[in-house]
Amino acid sequence: MDSIENNALIGALLKVRNLEDLQTIKSPKINLSQKISTAEKAADYPGGINSLRQEVANLLYIDGVYSEEKMVKTDVAFIVQKDGTVSNVHAQGDNFTFNRQAEIALYLLAEKFSPAMIKGDPICYSFKLPLTLTMTD
Repeated sequence: MDSIENNALIGALLKVRNLEDLQTIKSPKINLSQKISTAEKAADYPGGINSLRQEVANLLYIDGVYSEEKMVKTDVAFIVQKDGTVSNVHAQGDNFTFNRQAEIALYLLAEKFSPAMIKGDPICYSFKLPLTLTMTD
């Protein structure tokens, strides 16, 4: 990925975020904590958590991360929708550029999750993925 493509993806991220915010305003809040605690089957990425981490690592645009520190960390929280798609991705860490690159990477995932289930019905599921990037010279 080059810087032009990354700039386009950042623009797309902003558009997606705006659309998600508008949808949140229009629809009632979902009580995710209740659904998580009662889920019989958690949402799962094809190949498991290690496959998810590897794909996110491959999708990160490292040249877009600026840091004085050798190691940067973030926690990426997102919702796995009933159809297995990812939405409402928000990364929280000390490095703004790493947070944005992590959010973009989550939206770029090629595969869908298998949704969480309650009594055989798919539900929305809150997911948190901690990420660490070690910068090399």
